[in-house]
Amino acid sequence: MASGVIKKEENIINVVSTGNDRIQRMKDNLFKEERQISLERALLYTESYKETTELPVILRRAKAVEHIMNHVEISIREGELLVGNRTIRPRSGILSPEMDPYWIMKEIDTIDSRPQDQFVFTEDDKKIYREELFPFWESSSMKDFITGQITEDISDALKDEVFKLNQTDKGQGHIIMDFPSILEHGIQYYIDVLEEKINAQPENDFFKAGRIVFSAMKNHFLRYSELAQQMAADAQEERAVELQTISDLCIKLSTDKPESFYEALQLLWMVSIVGQYESNASSLSLGRMDQYMYPFYKRSLEEGISETFLYEVLGDFYVKTNDVVLLRSESSAKCFAGFPTGYTVVLGGLDEYGHASVNPLSYIMLDIYHEILLPQPNLSVRMNELIPRKFLLKTCETIRLGTGIPQLFNDEVCIPGFLSKGVSLDDARDYATVGCVEISIPGKTYGLHDIALFNLLRIMELSMYKLKDKADITYEQLMKDIEESISYYVELVAKGSDIVDLGHRHYAPTPFLSVLISDCLTNGKDVTEGGARYNFSGVQGIGEANLSDSMYVIKKMVFENEEMTFSELVDAMAANYEGEYTALQKHVIQDFDKYGNDNDEIDEIAAKIFRYYAKELEKYTNIRGGQFIPGAYTVSAHIPLGEAVGATPDGRKAQEQLADGGLSPMVGRDRLGPTAVLKSVSKLDNYLTVNGSLLNLKFQPNTLKGKQGLNKFADFLMAYTKLKIQHVQFNVQSKETLLAAQKHPEKYAGLLVRVAGYSAFFVDLNKKIQDDIIARVEHEL
Repeated sequence: MASGVIKKEENIINVVSTGNDRIQRMKDNLFKEERQISLERALLYTESYKETTELPVILRRAKAVEHIMNHVEISIREGELLVGNRTIRPRSGILSPEMDPYWIMKEIDTIDSRPQDQFVFTEDDKKIYREELFPFWESSSMKDFITGQITEDISDALKDEVFKLNQTDKGQGHIIMDFPSILEHGIQYYIDVLEEKINAQPENDFFKAGRIVFSAMKNHFLRYSELAQQMAADAQEERAVELQTISDLCIKLSTDKPESFYEALQLLWMVSIVGQYESNASSLSLGRMDQYMYPFYKRSLEEGISETFLYEVLGDFYVKTNDVVLLRSESSAKCFAGFPTGYTVVLGGLDEYGHASVNPLSYIMLDIYHEILLPQPNLSVRMNELIPRKFLLKTCETIRLGTGIPQLFNDEVCIPGFLSKGVSLDDARDYATVGCVEISIPGKTYGLHDIALFNLLRIMELSMYKLKDKADITYEQLMKDIEESISYYVELVAKGSDIVDLGHRHYAPTPFLSVLISDCLTNGKDVTEGGARYNFSGVQGIGEANLSDSMYVIKKMVFENEEMTFSELVDAMAANYEGEYTALQKHVIQDFDKYGNDNDEIDEIAAKIFRYYAKELEKYTNIRGGQFIPGAYTVSAHIPLGEAVGATPDGRKAQEQLADGGLSPMVGRDRLGPTAVLKSVSKLDNYLTVNGSLLNLKFQPNTLKGKQGLNKFADFLMAYTKLKIQHVQFNVQSKETLLAAQKHPEKYAGLLVRVAGYSAFFVDLNKKIQDDIIARVEHEL
């Protein structure tokens, strides 16, 4: 089998010296041009909306997506075996003014120079946006609806930065469509089913909208077939044959179901692109790809298709996932730095019988990543006590490349967690990952997994200042006030999240996506109306590590050791540990133990507070009839959320970052090695984080060298599994390499690192995030 050859002495820099020529050319072509704003989708969407003013919103949306697919400029790029691109120009930023036109207008002159995730916005396009797009969507966007619904108490909480509402400026993603079903049946099957549904319920607009979009997808395939045919006439012989094959394949898939691995990958990718046309959203994730694609792979091998060709077409698919780059506002880019698109793929895990489901394609999908070495797809491996040792070692070998891929999820935690939420055993065993670290049931869940970020440390800070002058304050009273504040703000974040949820229902239904989510066709409802089988809303509790460290310092230094009064500690915080308080900062950092070092007393504080938060959140039902569920991850929001918090008792200064990840220790405070970190995290009730959690660890590259290093690492991962921790991911980079990349970015353009629940090019990250990654403790085994 053709494969990439890693320079062993340089693998920490992620360099591929030789490999598959087609894949390498496609990778090179992807990054030749600067990222640029594309107005094409926005203009076509607006053009359609102007013509459909009398229709219900769901039909207007469907007509707009149809208009896009019928008129968007299409291309087949050099060497591609799979077709389907959002834009002609690779890695373009797509605007969605129907969601929120205001941030674009506000940042129109700074998008190309902002600190994170820059895009070129041409002067001609700025003029079009100012004169055509903004005036049409001003006062009639989803953002206007949400803003109009926000009550004063929610607005005050947002201003106090206790929580942040997400998904207010883009279509909803963070979902996995029912790929096995559409691969089994093909497009025409859904058109026929929708036609039958319309005949039975002619008043149902959801069915009509679904038929419009699926019929447009059929036509979109035929557009590519025609283009391939035209290009074949002028191509050299070998490429002409490939283009003719593409043309024939597109004609077949416009009606029939796929039979080969090649055909299945093409349909899978086109479904993804249509989902992007509809929502322009992050994390339209791919689910358990090794499971539903393996029958096609096996059949193609049995029919004599070469492994080399199958490798190339899978490599093509991998590269194309990096073409979709999401444009976010400056504030959102801080929280999701480095373009986490969310093409998340899960490998391994258990089958419906509870047996290990690793198959030959599972290995190949890891093996080919050794050549791809790009941020997407965001590979995940499901760990369990039955995982084959050989596959575990292949996973370790891939992690050792240093890209932060794959990340790991623990079946021993995730499956029971879903069972506790009423998910059936069969469905729970089939869980996969969406976005960064959110877990979901593929094809059956509309989870609003990233609806809000809840800053627990900010709540502690507000409580401390409120109680500063209470003369007889006790530790127990402080804790009670924090809990009461959590209860108050949880109610508000639930209300705010429902407003955003309602905004998507009224302004951004997704009929194409909904047809591919179980029970929507049965219920005749879009996912935003509650049509999915499982309906959750996920709110991330953030700041556990800093909060437990801070409460431990308060408990020991103020109430047990009586080194200073509570009021004096608050004064030190207000002074930001400056002047007379400089020594105090060193004292609380150096002389008090911290979360991440297997200290039961500190770890139990973290466990208690997070459990209280989780149980409060679970009391609320969302507008779709589902439950609010807690998560514990920050993406890269630990930096902007830290900017909202003043100095804290753990020695943090005002506006400094929070602990990264979610369940990771505060940067630099985990001093007793990686096993101690695992022990600390294991004391939290990890079954509660049904929306996902995140643990970052960083290893010295030398510690994973050779067979001995791999086997030690594999044993460490089995310990993680047995300790019932939900998630873990790794950076395997030396501090020296990262510092060199920071100093000479031109020499390290391909260096990938793990940021949060995703990997990104190190040189694409702003200095604050780079410094955070550099400062993380490098562990050894």
